[in-house]
Amino acid sequence: MATANPVSNPPKSSTADDTLQRKSRDAGVVSGGHLVAKALKNEGVDTIFTLCGGHIIDIYDGCVDEGIRIIDVRHEQVAAHAADGYARQTGKLGCVVTTAGPGCTNAMTGIATAFRSESPILHIGGQGSLSQHKMGSLQDLPHVDMMSPITKFAASIPSTERVADMVSMAAREAFNGAPGPVYLEIPRDVLDREVDLAKAVIPQPGKYRASTHSIGDPADIERLADLLVNSERPAVLYGQQVWTARGHEEAIALLRGLDVPGYFNGASRGLLPPGDPHHFDRTRSQAFASADLLIIVGTPFDFRMGYGKRISKELKLVQIDMDYRTVGKNRDIDLGLVGHPGAILGAVLKAASGRLKNDKRQLRKQWLKQLTDAEGAATEKLMPLFKSNNTPIHPYRVAWELNEFLRDDTIYIGDGGDVVTISAQAVRPRRPGQWMDPGALGSLGVGTGFALAAGLANPAKEVLCYYGDGSFGMTAFDMETANRFGVPYLAVVGNNSAMNQIRYGQLAKYGEQRGNVGNLLGDVPFGRFAEMLGGHGEEVRDPAQIGPALQRAREAVQKLRRCAVVNVWVDPREYAPGTKNQTMYK
Repeated sequence: MATANPVSNPPKSSTADDTLQRKSRDAGVVSGGHLVAKALKNEGVDTIFTLCGGHIIDIYDGCVDEGIRIIDVRHEQVAAHAADGYARQTGKLGCVVTTAGPGCTNAMTGIATAFRSESPILHIGGQGSLSQHKMGSLQDLPHVDMMSPITKFAASIPSTERVADMVSMAAREAFNGAPGPVYLEIPRDVLDREVDLAKAVIPQPGKYRASTHSIGDPADIERLADLLVNSERPAVLYGQQVWTARGHEEAIALLRGLDVPGYFNGASRGLLPPGDPHHFDRTRSQAFASADLLIIVGTPFDFRMGYGKRISKELKLVQIDMDYRTVGKNRDIDLGLVGHPGAILGAVLKAASGRLKNDKRQLRKQWLKQLTDAEGAATEKLMPLFKSNNTPIHPYRVAWELNEFLRDDTIYIGDGGDVVTISAQAVRPRRPGQWMDPGALGSLGVGTGFALAAGLANPAKEVLCYYGDGSFGMTAFDMETANRFGVPYLAVVGNNSAMNQIRYGQLAKYGEQRGNVGNLLGDVPFGRFAEMLGGHGEEVRDPAQIGPALQRAREAVQKLRRCAVVNVWVDPREYAPGTKNQTMYK
């Protein structure tokens, strides 16, 4: 049975130093690290992800006093991904704390991932003392300059009295418009210094927040309601922001209330369960070409949307987003609304309710049937790949088996290139919030931090992460962290011994002789990795054994309380359609 980390549950100490510290605090004196913890608690932060360093240890001491859980990992990239994952799963501010220098630089990939995914994270970093400014102190780097391009706000805290105030300032910026990461640097002497608690600026929780549930211009709500009421073939695409803003209930209500087909990407996958009459995914191109009204909610016209070029120019195009800068970017639109996705969709449904005439509703039924029939045909076309008995195993077969294996409470995480692209065509999460992927940055290595965070945020749910073998090798050692904190998960590796998504483009461009340069990996039996950590591991080469192996792994996770790894050897000659067409670069 995994034991709790001693840092999270420290024993009571009766040393002279501890006694002096307690007396100091009782006398109304507080250190910068304890002000950080007080401010974090005010922001609703209950967990920080970190890797220890001398510049930040007073924050740990403060978190212990404030009852904030400390999850210490083996690499700062994992800590940042975990903070991102925790924010995605809880809807609250995620928090990663790193030491100066390499602690900060190691976390940058995770922060950049959150930036492109619009995930609210507070990154607190250490720095050398102000008294050693520009003297070449240990791990000194220009952190604020480095973090500014990949955060919404980045600053250095100049004095201990301002610590809590600036934590709340950064948190407000994290939720300003579309969410995103923010960064605060705290010099060590600022963090360790003790000040009179009465002189410290500590904003009170609940006293300095404005509502984010804006609907924008009410006239635009009426305009969109009119468009929906008069449309014969409407369609809606829900993106990451719908789940991030927790606007999913209003989003679902609009689809059902007005008989509109819904399409989903990013974290919005799972808003509707498989088989729901308003859930569509295989006919997106057809809908985007044939609809007379298309509403894009909470996702940009970026490479995943072909920069908007794949959408018919004949339809009415509406975009709803939390960020003004995103609306109309890369693609002209007919109507743009900026605000909270759930608030806007709820207001639109209210404005349109009772106005949809019977003739229009009948046309909607025909439109839904047309798309439903096309969905069925598209699924049938894929079934030979989903049920392929080829060896090496076809990657589509793995994705199909994973979908068949999922429970209603399984959080599914994809970490890789073709692993994510292919599984998106097969895996259908059963409930909202149960799909996680790298997002627009396309980062590899997110899975371990996401899985750790998902388990901590949802201890009653099952967590399954499907890795490519390249991704698995980047961060897998923090599976030990998941074991240590009692949140083991099931890892599946689609192993083709290559960085295959990139390999395809190289082979197509340079041929066999040079196409394999820099993208081939060794044949690693990753199932043994889980065994090394005290868990269950299997190697699967027969497609008929995927399902049984997954079931044994599930049972082992529950019994051993350790992570399990099912290493599935997949065919390196098979690729996702998007990889073959190189759509990510078009």
